Formats: sequence, structure tokens, C-alpha cells
Amino acid sequence: MKQFFLLTAALLVVAATSVAQSPTKMGPSSIIEGKYLGEVPSLAEQMANGTAKYYQPGPMKEVNPKRSDANRVVPGKGSTGPDPLWVAGMRDDHTAPVHATRDPLLIFDVATPNATPTDPTGAVGPDHYVAAYNSSFRIFNKDGEALTGSMSLGTIWPGNTAGDPIVMYDWEADRWFISQFFFNGFLVAISQGPDPVNDGWYTYEYSTDSFPDYPKYAIWSDGYYVTANKNSGSAGTSDVVYAMDRNTMLTGGSAPSMIGYPLPGIATSGFFSPLGFSVSGADLPPAGDMHITYLQDDAWGGVSDDHLKIWTIQTDWDTPANSTIELSQELETEDFDSVFDGGGFSNIPQPSGPDIDAIQATIMYMASYRRFASHNSVLINFAVDLDGSDDLSGVRWMELRQDADGDEWTIYQEGTYAQPDGHSAFCASMCMDSSGNIGMGYTVCSSEQAPSLRYTGRYSSDPLGEMTVEEAVFADGGGTNPSLRYGDYAQMTLDPDDEKTFWYVGEHFGTNGNRTNTVGTFQLAPVHDVDVGVVDIVAPVDGLLSDAESVTITVRNYGLLDASNIPVFFQVDGGDMIMGTVPGPIASQENAEYTFPTTADFGTMDQTYSILAGTELEGDQDENNDDHTEEVTHLLADDVGVVSIDAPISADDLAVETLSVTIENFGGNAQSGFEVQYTIDGGAPVVETFTGTVGPQTTATFNFATQGDFTEFADFDVAAQTNLDGDQLPENDGTSTVITHNFCQPGGDCSFGDGFQTFELEDIDNASGCDEGGYGDYTNLSTGLAQGGAYELTMSTGYGDQFVTVWIDYNDNSVFEDDEKIIDGFVVGEGQAGGEFEATIPFTVPADAPLGEHLMRAKTNWQGAVEGACDEVQYGETEDYIVDLLPLGVTENVLGAADLVVATLENNHFQVSFQTTATSETLTFQLFDTTGRILMQNRVPKAGDRYLFDFDMSYAAAGAYLIRLGNDQAGKVTRIAVR
Repeated sequence: MKQFFLLTAALLVVAATSVAQSPTKMGPSSIIEGKYLGEVPSLAEQMANGTAKYYQPGPMKEVNPKRSDANRVVPGKGSTGPDPLWVAGMRDDHTAPVHATRDPLLIFDVATPNATPTDPTGAVGPDHYVAAYNSSFRIFNKDGEALTGSMSLGTIWPGNTAGDPIVMYDWEADRWFISQFFFNGFLVAISQGPDPVNDGWYTYEYSTDSFPDYPKYAIWSDGYYVTANKNSGSAGTSDVVYAMDRNTMLTGGSAPSMIGYPLPGIATSGFFSPLGFSVSGADLPPAGDMHITYLQDDAWGGVSDDHLKIWTIQTDWDTPANSTIELSQELETEDFDSVFDGGGFSNIPQPSGPDIDAIQATIMYMASYRRFASHNSVLINFAVDLDGSDDLSGVRWMELRQDADGDEWTIYQEGTYAQPDGHSAFCASMCMDSSGNIGMGYTVCSSEQAPSLRYTGRYSSDPLGEMTVEEAVFADGGGTNPSLRYGDYAQMTLDPDDEKTFWYVGEHFGTNGNRTNTVGTFQLAPVHDVDVGVVDIVAPVDGLLSDAESVTITVRNYGLLDASNIPVFFQVDGGDMIMGTVPGPIASQENAEYTFPTTADFGTMDQTYSILAGTELEGDQDENNDDHTEEVTHLLADDVGVVSIDAPISADDLAVETLSVTIENFGGNAQSGFEVQYTIDGGAPVVETFTGTVGPQTTATFNFATQGDFTEFADFDVAAQTNLDGDQLPENDGTSTVITHNFCQPGGDCSFGDGFQTFELEDIDNASGCDEGGYGDYTNLSTGLAQGGAYELTMSTGYGDQFVTVWIDYNDNSVFEDDEKIIDGFVVGEGQAGGEFEATIPFTVPADAPLGEHLMRAKTNWQGAVEGACDEVQYGETEDYIVDLLPLGVTENVLGAADLVVATLENNHFQVSFQTTATSETLTFQLFDTTGRILMQNRVPKAGDRYLFDFDMSYAAAGAYLIRLGNDQAGKVTRIAVR
């Protein structure tokens, strides 16, 4: 095999010229000659002669671990709070119509492999469905019946079963594509005909400069393109995208080239996953203009606004060095937050077990591209944090459009799908049928719902930006995930037979706890000749209603034939059925509005009415979608209230702050000139006037001119309300919240001798005396303790009746929980006043205490129990130390004895350095705030004799933060201060 990385003078000139002309346009970064591995006999032949290799389940194990950094973010930077598109949907009182779901056409399991995760992938063809999963694959007919056993990938590539396979069906060529990676390269097989069972395979090998983690393939007219999570730190200048010579591979050519490209101008944050547009359908675009896209989150360094980048590749197979890639567009999106838990991989709660990977900052497979007479479309999606909590995910999805080949792309529609029952939705895949309807399959999961597979969709004529089909179930999970790794892939493809049926495959857990890959199919396009239904009740809507309101409905023709003279009806609260007729004709997949000639009574104020409307067309072949129900409320005329207190929020740097609230007008009249007030801890109300106007059923933000004092370290009970004269429902006028100033370096007065005069524990021998302000940071002092070991803490105090509590922060979240107490309420000098008192306090370290360095907090309070680790005390003291927990009988931390060294650089940038000879494994860096929330998480490889990691805190709030560097068994911890 030959591999060239542009070493010739001619190629260097081309690349240099491209960069000189435009820094966003570059030549290829490598030209690689593929290796033809030869023809592989058909699976039918191998099964017949006994040479086929079948999947051999082994012990459950994790495969293909995340091989790059976590998503590196800048704490305090980027979009925060609720997702704006999710909020917009919640506050819209009349959203898009909700269509009755279509039941799945077919559901079948394709695998229960012993691999973590299973990496489900699959594609549908004219007569087959080919599913793959980590190191295996299997072929089914389109009734879900298996035509082969579970075949090892070694059946096609003997001796190679590394995994991360991808399956594609190439419509135009009528061929099958299967791939996997190997160490530093790709393996690809192309079927020699349309039958994946009875036709043989051409097989190829391509080497790369480093391991091509998380490959994602795409079909284009001039090549098969693949992206990979590699070279993250140099993605703008080195290989991260590859083009494979499709034409040569389809004919079994002996040495098809592969061209590697960088992504000029990209910002990466560690683990990353650009994605190529992949043709769905037999209508290929003209050669050239292949597009790659990737999201850019403004929480990352170097990204100022949330957006998509689009690169355009011009591949020249005749003279590969003339190929180019150009950063051709940046598309501004609605704000999003694609980062969970500081970039770490443990995010989505489930009923039991660890939080599972949301597969964050990743455009999910595939970016399905489709050509229409009037435009080209492509669909993308990725997980977003819905509410800022880092544990509730939704799916941000977009349709990009291009008016004609070569034109710029625009965002035609953009939405955030939130699972209606409050579960997380993530790991989605999307596809578009020949009518422009969109199907989406995805995973749902929460602390009440085991990982399960669901689907939804939207019709092409529906209002933009909303998934309008009721959620339906492919598979409800019967068990939870014992690992944080989940899925990594899901895949939806379109049936080439009818160009209407969506085939989706994803991962869930069976009742026996095994990972299970399940295929589900469904259809949105017409199935029946005659099929109509009411999809929306347009009027009336919430407001000041009368006793003679017109009722307007939207009728949809779901059928294949035009529909005319459609009998329709409505009922209010189950009353008389009011009839009407929609004259039509309504064309297939089109909507029509109809207003009944008879009005209805909605005249009772503050009453909610239920309206049922439906069709009664004779011969309708699907009555499940005939009816639609809406509730409408005759609003009170005058009704406003404060619905949320938005600022300040709990933090460790609060002072005198501006209070900001959201006011909602629940009533039917616009309101202005009314009073708004707030109180803190029940004190005197601060009353001001809202001088703007808030319309019916809308909201407005109000910032009080008089600021509130949150300087003290305490919990503040804040209440806010409106004082509208004549408000007809006082019960919803206000709301309250608790805002905590939680700096958590609590003070106290130790000037009379309260607190610790001396503190002795093993290697710690500290004659500290009274620390200024009653807090002493002694995290420069540490000692080793053993799991299950019995110890004695000796301390002295200069005043009696000192209650002592000591915690070890076992979970390293800088929050001291009750189950982390090793000494609880021991009294030194009980009943005594001034004087010198010494006590020796025995304690035992739990046998299962996590190994490694942890923060230890010791705290005293005079004449009263220590209530909380962060509470101020009138007389007493708090001191912090470091303990290093070791296995019983071991005398040194497995990471070595060295301490973390933190250098403070300019503008609140920091560098962590840890020098050791005890280990060479990649360690994990974590940054915690004082509430225990993970703000940043990153993998840190060893460089020479030490670990180095730089991080940016210039956007973070001032205060104290805890950092940890280590692995699952041990760690080093220390504190930093942002000023």
C-alpha cells in the first residue's frame, strides 16, 4: 500500500497557492492509494461450503471507547437557560396540528450482541434489510425474516472485527456498502450486485495517519465520503474527511484512490463529528459540490455565536492534487446548548445505573440529502440541553434547502423536539420521503423511563419547525443500561420500492437487560385511496369569547385520491353534533379550512370548553385519524401575574443585584401601568410600575430599578407579584424562589479561642491558630489514609463546648453530603468556657471509600451542632485539608506522591501540571463549582513526563472552584480561585 502526504513540490505549491488565495480554501492534505483485498464469495456460497464465520458472543464488554477528549468548553461562556425553540413551542397557545400517528408497519429485533455500545446501523434496499452492529451483521428479507445467521465481519474481512460498521444502500448503483475501521484505517466492501446474500463482494483497505474513530459515511455522485473523530487538535490542517473513488470501487478496480481533506476554519472542542450530505434516492447530483457540515457551539473557545459551518469539496479524480475544500458558508442558527455536564459523557438519567451518554456536540447520522424539482433538501439533527439542567435533552433538527445545484444553502426550517412526557429525546435519525414528509426515530430516557425507541414526523404542508405527528413506540425498554455508553449510532433510511416507508434501527435494552437492536418501519405518505380527517381546530382560540362564536377547522386529505363533499361535525363539551360539508375537492396530502355556518356558545367567563371535530366520509379507510380535540378558554378580562424570577440566580459571587422577573398576561385585555413588587425574606415590599404593555396571553420581562442586597452568604426567600387593580384571579399573581449565595468558604469568629488551635491527623500537623474570618484553606497539607483503616484525629481548641464535624468529599463534587461525614457532632470541652482543651477523636474510613485524593473539611461551632458544611457560624472555624485514600496495606497513591501544580496565567487562564512516573494512562480532568456541578471535563494524555492541561475561566463567575485530575481508581484534587 502506498500513502502520500503531499510531499512533492508540485503538491505543496498547489496547497500553498490555495491558502494564499483564501485562508478558507485548501488543497487535499493526503492522497492515499487504496489496497484491493480481492473478491469475497457470496454469503450463500460461504454458508453452503462451511467457510462462513458467525458471530461468537463473548463476555459483555465495552468496545471502541471514546478515543478523544470530552467536549472542551469555557465555563460561563455560551447559551444558557431554556432552549429558545422549546420555550417558543410551550408558550404558543395554538401550535401546529397534531396528526394521529400511524402504527408501525413492521417491528423486528436484529441483534442482541454482547458489546457496549452496539453501534446499530442498517439500510433497506429493494428486497433486503442489512443490519450491522459492532463486529457483526445480518441480512433479512423485508418481512423481517432472517436470511443469514449473525455473521462476523470477519466473513468479509478475515481476521478483522474491529467494529463501528456502517451499512448503506447505493440507490443509483443498486449496490450494497458495508464498512468497518481497523487500527489506523478503513475497510470497505461493495456488493457485486443487488443481492447481499447471493452476490459476492469487492473488498478494500485504506490506511490513515491515525485511528479514525466514529466514522460516518455518505454517498455522493463522485465518491463515497467519510468523516472521522480524529486529529481534533489539528482538524483545520490535517485529514478529518476522506473521499473514496466510488466509480472504481463499484467495478472492482485494483487501486482506487482516497483523498484526505482538512476542514479549514473549524472550531473543535475535543470529541467531534462532522458529517457529509448523503444522497437518498436514485437522482444523484452533478459531480462536485460535495458538502460537509458541523455545528459550532458558542460555549467553545473561538466561537462567538451558535452556527453551522458548511464546507464544499471539489474532488478531481484525474488530478487529485487539484482537489479543493472550502469553507463556503456559515449559517446562523437559533441559540442552542449542545454541551452536557461540562463536556463529559455521563448525562441522561435512567431509572437505575449511571447517567448515559447523550452523544453531545454531534450531528447524528445520517445527513439525508434529497432532490426535488424546485429545490434540494438535507436534514440534520443533534441533542440539545432543553432547560439548562444538563439532564434533559431534546432534539434540535433542521431542514436546509438549496434552490438549485451550486446555490447557497439556507435554513428552511428549524425546531427543537421535546418528548411530550418529559423524558429526554436524543440519538435521533431523520429521513425525507418523496413527498417531502419527514420521519424521525429517536431514543427516550429518564429517571422514570428506561431507554426506549420512539418515532414522530411531520407532513410537508404543516407549519414549519414543528414535529406534528403524535409520538409512537417502536420498542419500550425492559431494562436499564449498566454502562454510560449508549448507541453511538442510529440510522433511518427510506425504502427504494415506494420512497414512502421509513426504516429505523436503534438500541434499547430487553427485559433480560441485554442490549437489543430493533428495526421499526412506518409511513406518513398516503396508504389508502380514501382517507380524510380533521387535523386542527383553528377557531375559536383562548380569548374574550361570546355566545355566538364561529368554529373553523382544518381538514386534511390523507388519501391517494382527491376528496370532495366531506361531511364534518363539531361538538362542544359533548353537546349536540353540529354538521357541515366541506365541498372540496382537496387534493392528496393537502389541507383545507372550513367554517361551520352554525355558531356555538362560549360565553361563560373563566370556563374551558372541549371541542371535538371530525369527518364522516363514507368509505373512509382509516377512521383512526378522523377526529381532533382542542380545549379553548374564555379568558378572564383582567388577569396578570409574575410567573418566574429570572435573576439573580444562586451563585457564589452575589452582591447587590438587579431583580428580573417575567410577567404573563393570562387575561383577554392588554395591560399596562400596573404595580409589580418583590420582597426578600419577607421584608418591606419594593413596589414599582410596569409602564410597558403586555398583550393577551403574552409575556414581558421587567427589571426592577431598586436592587436587592444578596451580599450575605445565605439562602434568600424572594417573592414577586403583580398588583393589578381589578385582577380577577389573585391566586396566580405571584411566585417565589430561593436564591442562595453559596460561596461555601464559611466564616466565623474564632478570636476568643473557638475553632482549631491545632489539627493533627497522620502526616498533617498544623498549629493553625485562629484563621482570619474563621476560614483556613490548608489544601496544601495532605495525608494518606487507607480504605477501612481506623484513625485518630487530635485537635485542640482555646474555648470549650466546641461541636466538631468532619467530612471527606468522596465523590469530589465540592459538596459535603451527610453520608460523607467521618466525625459528626463530637463535643470538645463539653460545658466548659475559656481554656485549652484537647481531644482525640477516633474514626474509621469506609472500606469502599473511593481511592485517590479528596477534600476534607473540619468545622466547629460553639454550643451547637454543626448544621451544614457551608453555613456561617457565630463562633467557630472551618478548615480544609486533602486526604489521599489508599487500599489497605498500600502506602502510596497509584498516581504517585506528587501534587497538582496550578499556574495562574493572564485573564483568568490556568494551567494544571502533574509530573509522575507512576502511570502513563490518559487521565480525566474535571472542574466543579461550589454546588458540585461539573463545568468542564476533559481527557488529558501524558506528554513526556507529565500531564499538562490549559483551561479558560475568563467567562466564569468569580469564586472558588475544585479541580480533579485522575481516573476511576484515584485522583489528585486542589482548589483554584477566579477573581
